[in-house]
Amino acid sequence: MKPFLIQQLERYALRLTELDFLLSREDIMADMTQFLKLSREHAEVSAVASRFARFQQRNADLAAAQTMLADADMREMAEEESASASAELQLLDAELQRMLLPKDPDDARPAFVEIRAGTGGDESALFAGDLLRMYTRYAESQGWRCDIVSESLSELGGYKEVVVRIEGDQVYGALKFESGGHRVQRVPATETQGRIHTSACTVAVLAEPDEAEAIKINPSDLRIDTYRASGAGGQHINKTDSAVRITHLPTGIVAECQDGRSQHSNKAQALKVLTARIQEKDRAERAAKDAAERKSLIGSGDRSDRIRTYNFPQGRLTDHRINLTLYKLLTIMEGDLQDVVSALQSYEAAEQLAALEIGATA
Repeated sequence: MKPFLIQQLERYALRLTELDFLLSREDIMADMTQFLKLSREHAEVSAVASRFARFQQRNADLAAAQTMLADADMREMAEEESASASAELQLLDAELQRMLLPKDPDDARPAFVEIRAGTGGDESALFAGDLLRMYTRYAESQGWRCDIVSESLSELGGYKEVVVRIEGDQVYGALKFESGGHRVQRVPATETQGRIHTSACTVAVLAEPDEAEAIKINPSDLRIDTYRASGAGGQHINKTDSAVRITHLPTGIVAECQDGRSQHSNKAQALKVLTARIQEKDRAERAAKDAAERKSLIGSGDRSDRIRTYNFPQGRLTDHRINLTLYKLLTIMEGDLQDVVSALQSYEAAEQLAALEIGATA
């Protein structure tokens, strides 16, 4: 393990001692807010410190086993212990590195996935429908729940724009790298001469705000419009002004919802989407500021960036941020997205680890 990581872990061990002392004080126990805050930190620090203690123990076991290798009578047992300790140390090293990485508190949150057709006309709208299918199929494989918040259908069955809410375990953490420009290269169904066309969609993934920590929006900054929802839904959806559009006047950000049967539920959902978009705007501005200090291939979420190409003639998916190429495009479009998600998460972890090392040596 690298020395700077050992230093970080030693700080956890010291902090655990401090927390044990603080949580034993009567004034802390009397202040429930402070007690709960320190208790949560104690649980996190204790988990890291206990794994580090195990790492230190197995490191000592390995050193002891290696000293016994010179003894012919003890060599076989020493070799077994040395192999066992080395194997466990590798696992502990990787586990501790993951535990030290900065955690995005939004990773566990549900997410809104917004898909918009871009250049390419009808083919772009059809591709937006394909992307929606890919994400919802992937969500099903993860045991997540999907609900369409708003949609604008195209004439050929795709989407000009669609917003889906996905709820489940670690949704935002898995999908946050999908934000950006998605380009498709294929022969459209309407193409009579077999020519390959290129079209594009933009995807934005927004963490659903935690109601307790969400930014506060002044009601006077909002303009709320109601209208009749369009699309499928039977007689009810065509006879009532249940759809809601909310505009945040200071920023011009707009959110709408027409999926619910009541104006009240649509207003609540639209307000959630609006809040998520405003928070994403703040996040993007902070990311842009950070990127000026330390360039990163992942994390800006800039919707104008071309992040991925889907080449159907070659059966190839390429993620340009991490130079990942997979020749299993058809299965990916059916929702087999885990290889892509895992590769992006691993890249982020490596970037975070490198940043920790730079920070430790600065």
